[in-house]
Amino acid sequence: MALITVIGASGRQGMAQVRQALAAGYKVRAITRSADPFAGEDFPGIDTVELRPMDLYDTDSYAAALEGSDYIFYTHPLQARADRAVLVGQVGAAAAALDVKRVVWNTSSWIPDKPGDAFTYAGNTKGINALWRSGAPGTVFGSVLFMDNLLTNWARPFIVSEGRYVYPHNPELEANWISLDDVAKFMLASLERPDMEGAWLNIGGPERMRGPQVAKVLSDTLGKPIKYDPCTPAEFGRYLVEAAGDSMPAAMREEFAKGIEAFYDYNNTAPTKPFAVDMGHVYERFPELEGKLESMAEWAPRQDWGEKNHRPAFG
Repeated sequence: MALITVIGASGRQGMAQVRQALAAGYKVRAITRSADPFAGEDFPGIDTVELRPMDLYDTDSYAAALEGSDYIFYTHPLQARADRAVLVGQVGAAAAALDVKRVVWNTSSWIPDKPGDAFTYAGNTKGINALWRSGAPGTVFGSVLFMDNLLTNWARPFIVSEGRYVYPHNPELEANWISLDDVAKFMLASLERPDMEGAWLNIGGPERMRGPQVAKVLSDTLGKPIKYDPCTPAEFGRYLVEAAGDSMPAAMREEFAKGIEAFYDYNNTAPTKPFAVDMGHVYERFPELEGKLESMAEWAPRQDWGEKNHRPAFG
């Protein structure tokens, strides 16, 4: 039974990867410095997950954490925006030294196919180059926008308590929202695919939706009217900082908020439409997943919209 090591396993994205890897029959190692990385979550096989610590900023900690891995799943920390290429390159170098079969990087954002796209998107291009140059066999997925963002500490209270779906998308912006479980399924499906070694692909969910359509799904799910109430990118940046609370150092809050503001100003106007995915091309590459990805109308009713122990600030 092959071993998948999940870096960032205590985050919502990493937890989905752990959950889906266990369901697919893999052994799983969770890289985390938390004594309780899953914060009360419970899913089949969770008691079999091995925990090991690692500090992404201390390469001396990598070998002991990653040794014995057949595959490594990596998701970049959201608050480490400027270090994207450095960190994934370091993970790749460690994986190459340990003869890991594949590093699969979930960028958590769109990957541009031409120069000129700014912010995290340009960082993704640099990060992919760093991973290829590390010597590790790699696959990269650009997952564009997560349904699970709606469950976070800043988004859910507006929806549940105030009947407002608040997001910094202009009403005409279209997005292929994807669930984190489906992102994990793409990562797993790529492992035995030789054509995906040294390859990247933008992925999204099966539907391209606008804000009012998302609000309709939420209304139907919660059984009450949910109004689409778009916020400005500047407001969104402040909401994220407030939701992060003490987990975000005070010294980085203003810069982080301004970065989020600029990022969403760009997303609302960029001609490349970073949240829209050509799913026809995706299904050409992964025909086994066509018809298997969940729509938001399927995803939303199976979520717990009540108070829970694990409510991360971000998706």
